Amino acid sequence: MSIWFQNTSAYNADEMRQGTLLETLDIRITALGDDYIQGDMPVDHRTTQPYGILHGGASVSLAESLGSIGAHLTVDPEKFFCVGMEINANHLRPVTKGRVVGTARPIHRGKSTQVWSIEIKDEEGNLVCISRITMAVVPKNKINK
Repeated sequence: MSIWFQNTSAYNADEMRQGTLLETLDIRITALGDDYIQGDMPVDHRTTQPYGILHGGASVSLAESLGSIGAHLTVDPEKFFCVGMEINANHLRPVTKGRVVGTARPIHRGKSTQVWSIEIKDEEGNLVCISRITMAVVPKNKINK
């Protein structure tokens, strides 16, 4: 059974990247399963640090993007929005080329918070980074305008 609030697709989720950091880093949403969201990102001049390896901040950007979009897609967008509260990451191996693929799955989906786990792998399937993000689920009527 799907966890998504509405019937959506990876294509629809990918449209959310337009005009954002995701577009700048070429983070793409590539798959939406019943209980996961997947995306990828290049390892190139936009995402590497001076030593030529994938920048940890770029990995965290991919992880946060997948967790945030995933959380957003599980709530009623007319009533709620989801924002990041905390993220952590363990960088496990360097990557110097190709694309990395992140897969995010929820660990907890409550009324006011969600926790997502994100695994990022290289093209050979080696685990590059593991991350966890906590999202706040905020009612839209609670926003000060």
